[in-house]
Amino acid sequence: MASRSARSLATVAQHVEPITLTTEGAVSISYPTLVKFPYALTPAIDKAFGSHPDSLGIIVVRDLPSNFASARERLLKLAYQFANLDSETRERYADPNSKYSFGWSHGKEVMNGRPDTLKGSYYANPIIDTPSVSATQRDSYPEYYGSNIWPSNNTKGIEGFEEAFKDLGRLIFGIGCELATACQPFASSHLVDTSVSLADLIKSSQTTKARLLHYFPPSTESIIPAEDEPIDSWCGFHLDHSLLTGLCSAMFLRPGAHGEPEGVQSPSPTSGLYIRTRGGALTKVAIPPDCLAFQTGEALELATSGSLRATPHCVRVGVGAGMADVSRETFALFMQPNTDQRIAVGETFGQFSKRVFERHYEQENTK
Repeated sequence: MASRSARSLATVAQHVEPITLTTEGAVSISYPTLVKFPYALTPAIDKAFGSHPDSLGIIVVRDLPSNFASARERLLKLAYQFANLDSETRERYADPNSKYSFGWSHGKEVMNGRPDTLKGSYYANPIIDTPSVSATQRDSYPEYYGSNIWPSNNTKGIEGFEEAFKDLGRLIFGIGCELATACQPFASSHLVDTSVSLADLIKSSQTTKARLLHYFPPSTESIIPAEDEPIDSWCGFHLDHSLLTGLCSAMFLRPGAHGEPEGVQSPSPTSGLYIRTRGGALTKVAIPPDCLAFQTGEALELATSGSLRATPHCVRVGVGAGMADVSRETFALFMQPNTDQRIAVGETFGQFSKRVFERHYEQENTK
């Protein structure tokens, strides 16, 4: 047995790669290596998700399956199409009973103390349409255990919405499970519940939630002079409350000649995702279009007693010529445990989530 373990460690050691960084300092890893030799990536995981002052809490996965690029482009263009439907049609797919955590949501979330009207979201669980839980669980946690709401396939302009959402969501989910395995060495001695692994927490969960995001173009009246624009002008600074969050590279779109979405370059070099390092430095991070990124969430920080920490991040509009008719589309997959899973001493993921929802939907709760 000892000899077999030694051989295994030797095999891993042979495949440990030098840490690769993007031009902005984010750790980048190869997907084939992640699948075949997850523990060979231990130094890269430590650099990305650890407590070093320059750790960003984000990792970029390159060399993805060949169907990723087309799945991303298909869904992000559908995000644009859905957000440009008339308001009455969009609101048919809103679900106040789940605190707008299934279907369409716009202007319901509170960020920095005010309703967030700059982005619209479409929420669904791409893995399970209707979770198999008790009526008590469903009533206690409608944010997670409600049923998916899908637009009709005969709605002009958004045909295939459900299929595209599930295709991209499930692809990211599989890659996220592989990444959770690579993170396990940092969690084994810290997990509050040592009977399960990080990958098990995600694979067995019925709370997986994807968020398809449309950032509305700023109106000409609301565009802020460059010297006055806050860093978090498109989305306020926050922590995800997941274990891991999968993130697609954003697409910038404007209406084409016949109203169809037309891809454009980012109108401003300052537009996009910003992260605070563990040491407090502010860093802009770009995700290459053919790559995925994963961030650490607050549930992971709690579950690992702070060994792996959550990532503070925001999104900036950025001032640039022609910004007034350009929207930003992206897709995030939140991978997290079931609500009854204990993630901290005396607190389950469900109890923790209630605190988060009260913080971000406080205005709705007081009505």
